[in-house]
Amino acid sequence: MDAIRVVRENALRTGKPLRVIVADDHACVRLGVASLLHATGRGLVVGEAGNTLALATQLDTTDCDVVISDLCMPGLDGEYGSLTLLRRLAQTRGTPAVVVLSMVSMPRVLTGLMHHGLNVIVDKRDVAHDLLLAVDAARARTPFLSDHARETLARAGAACAPCLGVPSAREWELFQLYAQGMSVCQIAQRFQRSGKTISAQKRSTMRKLGLVTERDLSDFARQIGLA
Repeated sequence: MDAIRVVRENALRTGKPLRVIVADDHACVRLGVASLLHATGRGLVVGEAGNTLALATQLDTTDCDVVISDLCMPGLDGEYGSLTLLRRLAQTRGTPAVVVLSMVSMPRVLTGLMHHGLNVIVDKRDVAHDLLLAVDAARARTPFLSDHARETLARAGAACAPCLGVPSAREWELFQLYAQGMSVCQIAQRFQRSGKTISAQKRSTMRKLGLVTERDLSDFARQIGLA
């Protein structure tokens, strides 16, 4: 926690709060995060985004120190959420630090995020008491997991393998339809593909997301608001 303490002391000494972009497809979440940062004087919200395209635009036009972003906002060109953009930020020197906001409590998904360098993760249930610590950690480039995220990984144990893939735009489109109640046959008819092809794409998406069973799929869909 030494690096976090240094960041706090520097902010207090200079009187300059961190410049933050808040991205979430729910306006109430953006408002809550912005209000918390403003009330504590720990961050200045310089931009907001409700989808991945808006976030990319904000990053191109607005200087900031930290991005606080939902993992599963609507993506660019139909891709899986905002993961690709956030992963690029985490792996590129000189870019803003990233705090991931998520309701996902799938151990393989969380481990996969950390594998890609997205190692500051706040479960949305923990925002009120963990977000400020996470912002400090992100700016100090120090890993941080909020209580619920840490407990999820602790239950899974050290042997939990990360999910490493990102679904393609088509795979994600099919996955959303399936999660929202369409059958494989109905999806196949809609896209004029064979049921075998749709089933293969569904399995590929599940594998990339670290989902093993239909229960895993339904839990994941519920956690990201698809079901």
